[in-house]
Amino acid sequence: MTRFRFPALAAAMLASAAMVPSARAAVYGDAPACAAGSTTPALLVWLDGLKDRKGRIRVELFPSNDKDFLEDDFVLQKAGKDFRRIEFAAPAAGPIAVCIRAPRPGRYSFAMIHDRDGKHKFSFSSDGIGFPGNPKLGWSKPKSAKAAVTLGSGVTEMHVMMNYFHGLGFSPVKKD
Repeated sequence: MTRFRFPALAAAMLASAAMVPSARAAVYGDAPACAAGSTTPALLVWLDGLKDRKGRIRVELFPSNDKDFLEDDFVLQKAGKDFRRIEFAAPAAGPIAVCIRAPRPGRYSFAMIHDRDGKHKFSFSSDGIGFPGNPKLGWSKPKSAKAAVTLGSGVTEMHVMMNYFHGLGFSPVKKD
């Protein structure tokens, strides 16, 4: 057994090992951008708390400001602003890892949507939504700073908890 005398070195080695997706998990989206050793700015997101396996999963990167956050993609693209989207059918089983390539290193706001009915329009009563840091959600969208992530040259990894409408607001699904 190897013992590390330098805890910071041991932590760095463990963190870099965690960046490589498990061989058992399919990586959806821009998978080559999240390959081990990649220098492409990318976000590897592990989806937690999915209510069910219906519909589609959509992952979006937006400019990190309140005006552009969750803005229509047509408006952002017409203005020449940074925007990326990955969309795929919810897999029937297994862990969900999504890789989304960023246009360049920098700060972005990020959202993950579980479009349960597949209509490409967010439904408060059925669809789920997740943001970095799992900010408390009420009746309005969070500030872009609460849903922001800074990406460097390479892969940034995170977990995102899905939230669904319950009672007076959004929260994670409670599993029995």
